[in-house]
Amino acid sequence: MDKTVKIAIIALLLVAVGGVMILKQKKPLPQIVQNVNLNISGTAEIEKAEAPSVTIEQAKALPRLVDLGADKCIPCKMMAPLLVELRSEYEGTLKVEFIDVWKNPDEAPKYGIKLIPTQIFFDASGKELFRHEGFYSKEDILAKWTELGVELTKTK
Repeated sequence: MDKTVKIAIIALLLVAVGGVMILKQKKPLPQIVQNVNLNISGTAEIEKAEAPSVTIEQAKALPRLVDLGADKCIPCKMMAPLLVELRSEYEGTLKVEFIDVWKNPDEAPKYGIKLIPTQIFFDASGKELFRHEGFYSKEDILAKWTELGVELTKTK
């Protein structure tokens, strides 16, 4: 076999091995979560988006309340109906999200979660304004938004 052919084969093998090593190191991309619906029993139903469609109302930046917990945690179950009410009553003026950190363990470190439930208040630009650990009543949540200078308009 010609020396040039041998060198070409070795180079191709090195490129192939390098490509495999790079692919093994890449982590899978997170799935897009469109909606997390909390039902009255406190369990979460997650709907994954195939192709996100954004309406004009959705494109409007809203303050956001993110509750990180688990559907089997007792204080988290107590939070579930409050989040459902807030989502319904302040639709279009407040975005309410629930993230189950037991089912999505990569999410807890992203938000610096130490215990559950944790509620994080974000302004419309995405800046964290406040966080609370443990159960937080609906009245306390609404009072905190007011204290933070965010006026929420009840829509329902």
